Amino acid sequence: MIIAKTITELQNAIEANGASQVGLVPTMGALHEGHISLVRRCVSENDICVVSVFVNPTQFNDKGDLERYPRTPEADAALLEQNGCNIVFMPSVEEMYPEPDTRVFELGGVAAVMEGAFRPGHFNGVAQIVSKLFYAVKPTRAYFGEKDFQQIAVIKEMNRQIGGIVEIVPCPIVREESGLAKSSRNTLLTEAQRVKAAKISRVLKESVNFVGVKSVKETIEWVEEQFKDDSEFRMDYYSIVDGDSLQDISDWGDSNYIVGCIAIYLGKIRLIDNIKYKK
Repeated sequence: MIIAKTITELQNAIEANGASQVGLVPTMGALHEGHISLVRRCVSENDICVVSVFVNPTQFNDKGDLERYPRTPEADAALLEQNGCNIVFMPSVEEMYPEPDTRVFELGGVAAVMEGAFRPGHFNGVAQIVSKLFYAVKPTRAYFGEKDFQQIAVIKEMNRQIGGIVEIVPCPIVREESGLAKSSRNTLLTEAQRVKAAKISRVLKESVNFVGVKSVKETIEWVEEQFKDDSEFRMDYYSIVDGDSLQDISDWGDSNYIVGCIAIYLGKIRLIDNIKYKK
C-alpha cells in the first residue's frame, strides 16, 4: 500500500498501477467499520482502491468542532492496509488549499434544508473538497455512506454540475450492536453517553410503525417528544422529507421515497442519523 502526501505522488501512484477502474472512498479519518464497509465494496468493484484521509477545514463552521474532530492517521493507515486499499491519500491543508478556494456552488434545494440551514457554508465546503478529490483522482466510482444522507444528494448535484464525471455509489449505514450509527464522532462520547445515544436509532425505528397511522406532523412531534425529558439531548431538527428532493412532505402519500433525518446534540457532540419510511 502506498501513502501519498501530495497530489503529484497520488497521481503518479495511480498512473504506475495502470488501472482502468479506479475507486475512491473520501474520508476524514478516524476510520471505523462504516468506512471499512465502503473500502471493501470499493476494492471488490474496481482495479484499485484509493482512500483519502483529510479533515477538511472548509466544511466546518464551528472552529471548536474542527479542533475536536478525532485524528488517528497511523491507525487509519494500518486498517486500510489490512482491508485491501492500494493508495491512501493523506494531504496537508496546504496541499489541498495552496490558496483559498473561493468557488461557490449553487447546489439548490438539496443543500438549503436541514444541515444546510443549521450549518451555513458546510455543503459548499463539502463540494469544494470532493470536487478537488475527483479532479485529482479521476475515479470511475466514489463511495459514500448513507448516514450522511443529505451529503450524498449534495455530492450528486455537484457531480452533475461538473459534468457527471464520477459514478456516485451510496452504501448502507453500518450500526453498532446497540443500533447507534457508526461515526467517527462516537469516539468523543463517554461510555454513558454512548449507551444513551442508542436511543436515537430506537426512536427512529419505532416511528416507522406510524406510517398511515399517525400523520407526518404527529410523527415528527412524537420523535421530538422522546428527547425532551433528557437535558443532555438538544435537537437541531427532525425532518421527514422526499428522499430525492429532500423537501419536507406533509402527507405519507406525497412521495414513494420518504426518509426521516435527525440531527441532535448529546452533550457537546452532534450526531446525525436517518431512517427510510418508504422506498
